[in-house]
Amino acid sequence: MTEGLLTAAYIIASILFILALGGLSNPETARRGNIYGIIGMAIAIAATIWGSQVTSYGILAMAMIAGALIGGYVANRVEMTGMPQLVAMLHSFVGLAAVLVGYASYMDPNSHLQGVEKTIHQVEIYLGVLIGAITFTGSIIAFGKLQGVIGSKPLLLPARHWLNLGLLLTSIWMGFVFVGAEELAGGISPLLIMTAIALLFGIHMVMAIGGADMPVVVSMLNSYSGWAAAATGFMLANDLLIVTGALVGSSGAILSYIMCRAMNRKFLAVIAGGFGTSSGTVASSSAGEQGEVITTTAEETAELLKQAKSVVIVPGYGMAVAQAQHIVAEITSKLRSKGTQVRFGIHPVAGRLPGHMNVLLAEAKVPYDIVLEMDEINSSFPATDAVLVIGANDIVNPDAQDNPDSPIAGMPVLEVWKAETVVVMKRSMATGYAGVENPLFFKENTRMLFGDAKASVGAILANI
Repeated sequence: MTEGLLTAAYIIASILFILALGGLSNPETARRGNIYGIIGMAIAIAATIWGSQVTSYGILAMAMIAGALIGGYVANRVEMTGMPQLVAMLHSFVGLAAVLVGYASYMDPNSHLQGVEKTIHQVEIYLGVLIGAITFTGSIIAFGKLQGVIGSKPLLLPARHWLNLGLLLTSIWMGFVFVGAEELAGGISPLLIMTAIALLFGIHMVMAIGGADMPVVVSMLNSYSGWAAAATGFMLANDLLIVTGALVGSSGAILSYIMCRAMNRKFLAVIAGGFGTSSGTVASSSAGEQGEVITTTAEETAELLKQAKSVVIVPGYGMAVAQAQHIVAEITSKLRSKGTQVRFGIHPVAGRLPGHMNVLLAEAKVPYDIVLEMDEINSSFPATDAVLVIGANDIVNPDAQDNPDSPIAGMPVLEVWKAETVVVMKRSMATGYAGVENPLFFKENTRMLFGDAKASVGAILANI
């Protein structure tokens, strides 16, 4: 393929990637956005394969077949509830790739750069390896926390901020040593030292972040993976990789900012430790101190919904785990056919990943116009007859507003307790992902419906 055709293919792929991001910004256009992204990636891969830099087609074919088989197997096996973990793991692959490409580029025997060009190339290598190594280990720890292999409680080492500062200063110093090295052997040592520091920093950074901030962390690592890819593009002089990496990096950074605003958090505060690091008190686990829990049945809940004129459904991770969205959609259809106003209230971080609940509801064909964001629905709760909370916990916790000593103080939440009656569906009285208990469960207008979400909503549907 000539350079002109390669450039044209890369431009077309870049345009398709931009269109894909635009499409993914809205549920109604998300499918089209995915198609644009698939076509763009297919064009990019084909153009790269037929480029002049690729010569070993046999090795490349084996690698692509192996990757396609593994990717297809994982994609077919993963549940929607496992998407946050999958995203975190994919970020780690991008980070590892950036590290490996950086070392390969530095040790390339065919590289004969001199002077300023050599210095710029070494800076590109150093930054690519640095960002890639942080992304790699940080993403693995994020995967472990989301999967439950690693506890969500933050790990707070003594003088952790000074430790981070020391690691940063050492990395900067190693960068000067690396760029100033005249020979290959002289630069490999500072590069190895920096890589080890970056790997440790990625572990320490994410381990210190509390469970409730993990959605922001996943978004942040998405941004890091994009910048790592962009740095790799500079190393390889690949314009498409630079553009794609910059798109992913900037969109991830914007999403992180939006999520931090939605959670009333500062980005640096999340990196410094996040929710769960406060030494303040949390709600007591003793029901005697909180009040009595009022339980209810599926039959009573169905009767409540039938009598209500206005219903708001708040889905959470519990609904995703139980895969109850299709039955919830049927309940919605039944109630609307009776003239009941039914709406959904979605918290920006419900389900541990932005947009997770929207995707599940769209999959169940819930109309887009009745799925509202937290800021759109909160003012409606005082005039709502019944709220059905399905497997949500931290995002409906009134302590975020009422208890300044709570670890989640200041986090915007769905104000469901302002409705006439709230039915909370949970398996047990266990705390949410942030590790704090919820006074909502003990309020006079709250009814607790214990059990598996899918079985409970199925019983409610049968009685409606």
